[in-house]
Amino acid sequence: MGQTNSKKTFDADQLLTINQAVTMAEELVSNYYKMSATQWLRPKYDVKTLAELAEAEIIDGPFAQIIRYEGQRRGSTLGSEVYDFYKICIQDHAILATLRKNPDLQLLPFALYIITHELVHIVRFSKFLQHFDASPNEKLAEEHRVHEFTRKILTGVRLKGLCCVITYYHQWGTTIENMEPNV
Repeated sequence: MGQTNSKKTFDADQLLTINQAVTMAEELVSNYYKMSATQWLRPKYDVKTLAELAEAEIIDGPFAQIIRYEGQRRGSTLGSEVYDFYKICIQDHAILATLRKNPDLQLLPFALYIITHELVHIVRFSKFLQHFDASPNEKLAEEHRVHEFTRKILTGVRLKGLCCVITYYHQWGTTIENMEPNV
């Protein structure tokens, strides 16, 4: 494993596993939302791991975060050609620390859940089903909804270790349900 600012990064084999999870997640999410390849390319996004992130994109705690940037085609000067570009910032250090603490969790199914979850967010943002800049209470409610969609998408996927990941996140979901909204 490498290091970025004293945070552990994925090694070469782990990066291959992350790429496999991204490919699987893209297919599962596009199938779930019945999106063609053309539609899938419309929500412009990229997935980057810790070694490729800017300092401001690195956080402690969550396994990933989505940052929204404005994109525009090269040479374009029209404001109407500006689009949202989403960057899924994978936090290697948080994922690796959780895998060390939870020996039942394996990288591929864990990464599949995380990336599927983030892609569901992006689909919901791009279909205007959720505002990116929502209130804290609405963001909490949206997290709960997206975890439900993620579970639905992954139900029936035959992948060793996925059941442990679903159980892990189900415990998280129970915690979120018991949280009181901000006043």
